[in-house]
Amino acid sequence: MTQPAVYVVSDSTGETAELVTRAALSQFGQTPRFIHRFHHIDSKDLIEEIVDLVAVNHGIIVHTVVLEEIRTELNKQAEAYGVPIIDIFGPLLAQLEKTYKIKPLSEPGRVRSLDEAYFNKVAAIEFAVENDDGRNPRGILQADYVLIGVSRTSKTPLSQYLALKGLKICNIPIVPEAEIPEELFEIDPKKIIGLKISRTKLNQIRSKRLISMGLSGAGMYSSDDRITEELKFFKILTDKLGCFVLDVTNKAIEETANDILMHIGEIADENLEL
Repeated sequence: MTQPAVYVVSDSTGETAELVTRAALSQFGQTPRFIHRFHHIDSKDLIEEIVDLVAVNHGIIVHTVVLEEIRTELNKQAEAYGVPIIDIFGPLLAQLEKTYKIKPLSEPGRVRSLDEAYFNKVAAIEFAVENDDGRNPRGILQADYVLIGVSRTSKTPLSQYLALKGLKICNIPIVPEAEIPEELFEIDPKKIIGLKISRTKLNQIRSKRLISMGLSGAGMYSSDDRITEELKFFKILTDKLGCFVLDVTNKAIEETANDILMHIGEIADENLEL
């Protein structure tokens, strides 16, 4: 005898309801062949036909319909036909509305949009790793923003922090002896963010870095002459690029990241005004 099926109904893709149903069926050793999905049901016209089909096949309905009129009609028809129905979202939405004293948006596909935001964030993190410390200059052309700065200006942690906001960040170390990637001159200067730091602070950071590596803190890497040379080279480059420059001296990563996000927001506002 054929097992009765579970019919998933949704005004979006139905992926959430099917996932919950699969998880439940797994507790009975059942397989996905017992699930049928009706998705993007946004009209009451189809409801009775769907419920009639389920009734004929002695199935049950599991749904995540958020449109109130569709949900109400589906529950009503299921009751009229004597079809078992599980409303996954309804009771939860009602309780959340009661608890937080706010109305639900009742917008189909909100979960999917959240999933997309999550995967965009993951992609941004992967991008930051692949384009860290000038590893892939061609990434400059695909990046949302490019961070440039001398060594020890927190380019890597800033890239990761901003990636968590879904931004694809490429960071490029600026060294007088190294060739500047030509891609930096091919992109909009508004996409470039220079990170500057005071000579004294940079000396402290680099000296501590050398000591942590078991070396003397008074090496060429942390010398005043070397740092002065690098900062001068950085200043000439950022002036040539005409990019935004942010002072990161004595700033925590979070504070610098927030300053960058504010700057990005200002750019977005400018673009809206154009």
